[in-house]
Amino acid sequence: MFKKIFVLFVVLLMGGLVANAQNREDLQKQKQSIEKELAELNQLYRETQKNTKTSVKQLAIIKRKINARESLVNSINREVKQLDETIFLNERDIYRLRKELDTLKVKYAKSIVFAYKNRSSYAYLNFLFSAGSFNDAMKRMAYLKSYRQNRETQANTIVKSENLLQEKIGVLSVNKKERLSTLEVQNKQLLDLQEDRKEQDQVVAQLKGKEKELNKQIRDKENQRQKVAVAINAVIRREIEEAKRRDEAKRLKALEDARKLKAAQDAAAAQAAADKKNAAGTTTKPATSTIAKPPTNNTVVANGSAGANNNSVNTPKPTLNDPATGVSSAAKDRTYSPLESTPEGMEMSLNFENNRGRLPWPVSNGIVTVGFGTQSYAGTKLMQKSDGLEIAVPVGSAVRCVADGEVVYAGEVADENIVLVKHGKYFTGYKNLSSVAVSRDQKVKAGTVLGKSGTSIDGEGGILFMIMNDKSVAQNPTPWLRSK
Repeated sequence: MFKKIFVLFVVLLMGGLVANAQNREDLQKQKQSIEKELAELNQLYRETQKNTKTSVKQLAIIKRKINARESLVNSINREVKQLDETIFLNERDIYRLRKELDTLKVKYAKSIVFAYKNRSSYAYLNFLFSAGSFNDAMKRMAYLKSYRQNRETQANTIVKSENLLQEKIGVLSVNKKERLSTLEVQNKQLLDLQEDRKEQDQVVAQLKGKEKELNKQIRDKENQRQKVAVAINAVIRREIEEAKRRDEAKRLKALEDARKLKAAQDAAAAQAAADKKNAAGTTTKPATSTIAKPPTNNTVVANGSAGANNNSVNTPKPTLNDPATGVSSAAKDRTYSPLESTPEGMEMSLNFENNRGRLPWPVSNGIVTVGFGTQSYAGTKLMQKSDGLEIAVPVGSAVRCVADGEVVYAGEVADENIVLVKHGKYFTGYKNLSSVAVSRDQKVKAGTVLGKSGTSIDGEGGILFMIMNDKSVAQNPTPWLRSK
């Protein structure tokens, strides 16, 4: 009985330790990820400080630092709470172990006293021979044997409980040290957070003093954004028009083929009728005359075209919204685009859609400094609009394609190099490139290097990554990209 209770207690205890260890491991991974991001932000901020001019990007980086630092502090708070809970559980287990150990010692002491009082051989023999039958005597022998084994089990349980108690006390001591260490890290992060906020206030004050200059810079970026948007819209319209022309050419060719087939059928039918009439007018044995059969589909007529039966052939006319053949994963209620009129276009569209949330980032170790949409900066009246994500990276970093596709534009727009890649009815844009490594109509794969990053209007290194649909509507890239 004591052994079963002890084993059950150990199993429950180990289960709780494993669960806590897993939670602690998750928190540690989260902390390491945030600390890595903070290191990248600090390095990026030092690089921007080399530029003597205070820029909006510096403010954006500081805001990211503050957000990351707050996330780190919150993660540490959760770790401290978890340590407090672990310490509480360990103290409770220690109290329970001590209480159970005391109970075991009391019971063991009673059994020892009883064994001492009945230690003589005479008492043992008297207990056996006082049995009423042989079976009763055997039961008494088995009882004495089990009683002796029970005392040994009690002694072993006491020893194991004492070892487990000492182990638990050691774990508790380690937990308390970890808690103190974690609190020290938390205090340091809180101090760093205060410094970041002071630095943010200083940058905001500097930006307020040069709002006119920055507003001009933002206006220049807005003008550039609009020019790029116009150019991208033109490229998308061109691709759609070319797709429509190809689709119309296929439709006209299908109609022409159907017309030729119908003409061949009519000619074959007329020839068959003429042959039948000629045969009926010249034969002298009408009962046994051979009547010409109309040509079948396998009969070759004089003009070299395949014959057919007299029924007209209703060849289906392809339309712009017909799904491409060979693609079985497309939804039945899907609205198809002219860019999906081919199996290749449909496949690229579906692959792009199915990888939503799993697309790789166009650059490695980049930091998003300007998000999608209209951005405002706390403490200033500055606002700017972005059709994608501005990602800060060192100048000359490799810029890679995020999915399989075809390059539809690679060149300069508004004094900035840009690459536009078509993925079925979706398009990805890569702006602010210092050099371009691909050309138009080139097939590219996910990971293909499109060029190298350059500098934006504000003089900082980075790129602008965009996603558009066939309606030229910019999409927020964040839900499409995999989480870092």
